[in-house]
Amino acid sequence: MPDNMPDHTSTYIGTATSRVDGRAKVTGAAKYAGEFTAPDLAYGVVVSSTIARGRIASIDPSRALAVEGVIDVLTHKNRVKMGSKDDDYRDDVAPHGGAPFRPLYDDKVHFNFQPVALVVAEDEDTARFAATLVEINYNSESSATDLHARREQAFKVDKPVKPRGDALKALAGAAVRHDAEYVVPIEYHNPMELFAATVIWRGGKLIVYDKTQGVQNVQQYVCGVFGLKSENVQVLSPFVGGAFGSGLRPQYEVVLAAMGALKLKRSVRVVLSRAQMYGLCYRPATIERLALGAHADGTLAALTHEAIAMTSQHESFSRNDIGWGDVLYRSETSRATHRLAKLDMPTPGDMRAPGAASGVYALECAMDELAVALKMDPVELRLHCYSDQDQDKGLPFSSKQLKECYRQAANAFGWTQRNPEPRSMRDGHELVGWGMASGVWEALQMPFATRIVMTANGHVEVASAASDIGTGTYTIVAQVAAERLGVPLDSVTVKLGDSSLPKAQVEGGSWTAASISHAIVNAADDIRAELLKAAQAMPETPLQGLAPDEVMLADGAIVASSDRSRRIAMADAMRHAGMDRIEKERGSDFEKEQSHAHNTHSAIFAEVKIDEELGVIRVTRVVNAVAAGRIINTKTAASQIMGGVVWGIGMALHEEAQLDHRFGRVMNANIAEYHVPVNADVHDIKVIFVDEPDSIINKMGIKGVGEIGIVGVASAIANAVYHATGKRVRDLPITLDKLAG
Repeated sequence: MPDNMPDHTSTYIGTATSRVDGRAKVTGAAKYAGEFTAPDLAYGVVVSSTIARGRIASIDPSRALAVEGVIDVLTHKNRVKMGSKDDDYRDDVAPHGGAPFRPLYDDKVHFNFQPVALVVAEDEDTARFAATLVEINYNSESSATDLHARREQAFKVDKPVKPRGDALKALAGAAVRHDAEYVVPIEYHNPMELFAATVIWRGGKLIVYDKTQGVQNVQQYVCGVFGLKSENVQVLSPFVGGAFGSGLRPQYEVVLAAMGALKLKRSVRVVLSRAQMYGLCYRPATIERLALGAHADGTLAALTHEAIAMTSQHESFSRNDIGWGDVLYRSETSRATHRLAKLDMPTPGDMRAPGAASGVYALECAMDELAVALKMDPVELRLHCYSDQDQDKGLPFSSKQLKECYRQAANAFGWTQRNPEPRSMRDGHELVGWGMASGVWEALQMPFATRIVMTANGHVEVASAASDIGTGTYTIVAQVAAERLGVPLDSVTVKLGDSSLPKAQVEGGSWTAASISHAIVNAADDIRAELLKAAQAMPETPLQGLAPDEVMLADGAIVASSDRSRRIAMADAMRHAGMDRIEKERGSDFEKEQSHAHNTHSAIFAEVKIDEELGVIRVTRVVNAVAAGRIINTKTAASQIMGGVVWGIGMALHEEAQLDHRFGRVMNANIAEYHVPVNADVHDIKVIFVDEPDSIINKMGIKGVGEIGIVGVASAIANAVYHATGKRVRDLPITLDKLAG
């Protein structure tokens, strides 16, 4: 039992609880950013650039303005005043290097699909038609959008991964060596909900409904761009129809909607088209080179990892592709480098498990290839190289149950029945392949705050600016509050996604569950102390002499932990004290624990069946065993892991942005031609949560599951494809032509 946690059976935490917001979502009661309205609402439609680099020579909006119902056409020439410094446009998660993109700032074109005008009309259809009539001439310049063509111009990025020993010398002297490049293409987030912002004009104050993963981040950004006071801008995002990292930074629709509202002094809504969302952020294409050197017994003598990734011309975006080998595997020497190539594209962004999804894909495929070269079982190789510490940091893990993940997943999958010889397993006319991989992610925690109000009738309201991007935050907040305050789940109301509420970071990095839960626990503990004080003031109280940590709140009462018969109803204590409500606000207050490494881990086993003549690949089974500390809600957490597995299937077999490099334009900018897995592509997925007590990372032992579900899945599938066919495809996605070639 973690420190400071009451010793009683959990009522809600750790249970399979259905979403408290589920009814609102399935009935349509939940409203999204593009659904809020106002009596004076106007509609804005973005005009996008058709070149990748150059300048706007002229813009003629006259034909658009002549259309009945068109109110205005905003361009860089007639926009409202905007910030002139880079810092005005810098948000909480902006890259440290470079200058953020400024929509409609000047005549420069930085990438294809860049917004160059906004047509505002009385209705959306009129605005959309008029947008096609805006005449724009460009002075186009030569552009570069191909990472492979620019790899030699890539510059080194300082990444905190220290070299250990002479890896090149150790590699040269290794008994068995493997050296190969793995390629991940540009991938797009494609959430169901389009990016949208509805800005309600209220006499100089703006009420902003935006699709975002961080309302306070957007508030800060809008205030910076337009020089507004924070008290005059309120940002709300009560529900988000998926984002996967694309909503961490404010996107340009909120700037344009606010710009229109400020210029016209009326409410404005801007909804991007699906194609225009391909002019936003994306998972950057990367070239990953792995070199592994092993002794004859399979232990690693050397591990080198070089990543070359893409970024925009105006910002230097990068994530940790290269450090995961030191977290997963023991190697005598290691070296890692990360380089960036500047291209005429939008700045990449965080996309589920940024860095890890790409870097671990390459690492785990390389480990499989090394296992083949050693004639060793892939699981056995990983156990031989297992590391009990983060070698880069030189720290032991607060917890690491990866060995148990291997054991449980292998047993559930039936791994011992695998014939290791490629093309040796069949099911009728289909080749059968079994592959596996490890997964790893950071277990992060951030400063969050919550406000809890408990009323004498037993109702509880929990409020925080945190977002719920579809992951189930509303539900886990209600679960933790109900458990800690001893009230039924349906007595808890949760308010999220409002910039006026207590401080919260953007929802990302798998840190929200741990962070907000501890803020709730701290505020609930303050309420418990106040209730105990009120109870101890009652005549003939059975709770006299007890300290706050000697009581718990359960079943609507303040109860002595050591003797459940010593109890007083919370309502009676509040009534006696003359309290109608108790209100407490607290932060998460994590101790700076720096003596251990904090990570989540997983083991993924995949089965593929491949038509031998046609090359059609089916992923028929996946088992994903995850060690992620204490799981608050086994139902929503399992859903997160399953979603990650589905995305991993897409990464392995489907997803790839196709660019015409002559124009720097994404040619499959729709979800008909940008392929993602559909129901027919998804078969049996089994999720296992491995028990992993961790009293070191935080007092509740919570880590987080948002990212870990996807990491390693693509490599497990790629390894299974090799086992089935004997053909190693190193550039994703694995398509029919690559198997046939």
